[in-house]
Amino acid sequence: MELILLEKVQNLGELGDVVKVKNGYGRNYLLPQGKAIPATAENKAAFEQRRAELEKAANDRLVAARARADELEGTELTMPAKASAEGKLYGSIGPREIAEALTEQGKPVQKSEVIMGDGPVRTIGEFEIVLKLHADVGATIKLIVVEDEG
Repeated sequence: MELILLEKVQNLGELGDVVKVKNGYGRNYLLPQGKAIPATAENKAAFEQRRAELEKAANDRLVAARARADELEGTELTMPAKASAEGKLYGSIGPREIAEALTEQGKPVQKSEVIMGDGPVRTIGEFEIVLKLHADVGATIKLIVVEDEG
């Protein structure tokens, strides 16, 4: 399936690139999310007419993501959790809990922006959490998990 990218997609291409992807990836992810359009002759012509508008919108998103990254970089987030005597949590702390805690602090973050390469946190301690705010922009926060005294 050939598609024209309407925004930068990590590990795939830049805005305006014509890429060949598997049918399922294009049909189930890129097209419904508005990240691409089918690469037909009429769509190519329409894209070229809208190129400046799309590039400006992409640049605006990049600038906004960089501003958010500057605000979030180095943030320390302390989360209490019930734990055993050995320091293992009863349950875990995942992307949803981290996103909700940051949003409560006045720094809105989506669950999908929280990248936890090692999976959810299951022990007490300090952890580096990566936030992927844009294909080119990321921020790192420090998560401190402490034992809940209550």
